[in-house]
Amino acid sequence: MADRYLSFTGTAPGRFLSRRLGLPQPAALRRWSPQRPSLDGALLRLTAGKSELDPGLASVLSRTGLEVAEAVPAAPAGALGVAAVVLDASGVRDVDGLGEVHAALHPVVRSVAASGRVVVLGAPLDAGDHHQAAAQQALEGFTRSLGKEIGRGRTVNLVRLTDASAAESTLRFLLSPRSAYVSGQVIHLGADAPTVPTAPTVPTAPGDWGRPLAGRTALVTGGARGIGEAVAETLARDGAHVVVLDVPAAEADARRVAERLGGTALPLDITAADAGERIAAALPDGLDVLIHNAGITRDRRLVNMPAERWGSVLEVNLASVLRTTDALLASGALRRGGRIVATASIAGLAGNAGQTNYGASKAGVAGMVRALAPRALAEHGVTVNAVAPGFIETKMTAAVPLFIREAGRRMNSLAQGGLPVDVAETTAWLAHPASGAVNGQVVRVCGQSLLGA
Repeated sequence: MADRYLSFTGTAPGRFLSRRLGLPQPAALRRWSPQRPSLDGALLRLTAGKSELDPGLASVLSRTGLEVAEAVPAAPAGALGVAAVVLDASGVRDVDGLGEVHAALHPVVRSVAASGRVVVLGAPLDAGDHHQAAAQQALEGFTRSLGKEIGRGRTVNLVRLTDASAAESTLRFLLSPRSAYVSGQVIHLGADAPTVPTAPTVPTAPGDWGRPLAGRTALVTGGARGIGEAVAETLARDGAHVVVLDVPAAEADARRVAERLGGTALPLDITAADAGERIAAALPDGLDVLIHNAGITRDRRLVNMPAERWGSVLEVNLASVLRTTDALLASGALRRGGRIVATASIAGLAGNAGQTNYGASKAGVAGMVRALAPRALAEHGVTVNAVAPGFIETKMTAAVPLFIREAGRRMNSLAQGGLPVDVAETTAWLAHPASGAVNGQVVRVCGQSLLGA
């Protein structure tokens, strides 16, 4: 369903009226397209404190496709401004260092173009230095607060790392139109991730960054429609042979999607006790990317929720994910260097009235990811992550009553709903062969929802 309010506020009368009434003023987001695959303008690199990431950071930034500058480049009147700002705050160790964060960004925030990007690079918290830990933790509050005030479709994210070479796929994603609906996130890379203290991380650069999944096989559950279909399309665009799995009742839709993408349809009830074994049998050459997207809702307040509604949601959204993952890892069907990406939800992170079953199932997915990630990487060479969508414009949200739907759209820093492709692009980044340093992460795709962390 079209967002008429977004369209209206894009007109001169709409801008005037919304400004006078103090209403949200969403900006149309710039998303990836073959015609415009990159942001427009320069990438401004700044430093607060002494960098702990040189010289590798300069090399990585030079490969993002944006021209790197160390000062706001001179531009004629009416120019768009800088496309992105990367602030290296990895060396900030005390309150004085936080002053340097302010000094670096305060003069340039207005120079960031609409739909531009601000990425702050931080370091892991040092448990032996409470001053450093305080300063680095402060970067999270700073980043999330800036994301809520910066406006004009711009996003702000924090990446914690110690090795810039492990960050290339992440920085390429965050500094591109692909990350349009990802803001206010804190992403830990490599051994810096709290759940992966000793895991080896060896990112593998693809032969072609435009088709990084070429030669790989990806399975998308619930792939016949909605977000699952968008994920299948995006992985196919990136070169994967996509297996579209959905329930037998949706076989016609699954075949339609698979044929259009040059993939394969697999009609299968993911809740079947032997679903993992049947997937492995259908893919004798193995699997590289497993996307757990299938999910259902059966909303009702707990006092009115029968056991069937509770059990069906937990079975589809969580139990089947656990069983299938265990079976595919145990059988070796998921090859080394593989990726598992599950679908959580902000309902599981922040809660939602009438969705105790759904919230429980999606929080369970996040728990699985965090606990399984270090073991899966150490034992099988496979990373495990999750996306947590917020309000995404689908047929399901189109059926939500008008005022609830409008609240869902506006209650985030970008003041609009996301699109299925936003979840798909984030999934594709996590599935990327060069994203081996991203493990045990639950990344919200919610436009920095005002609910939850």
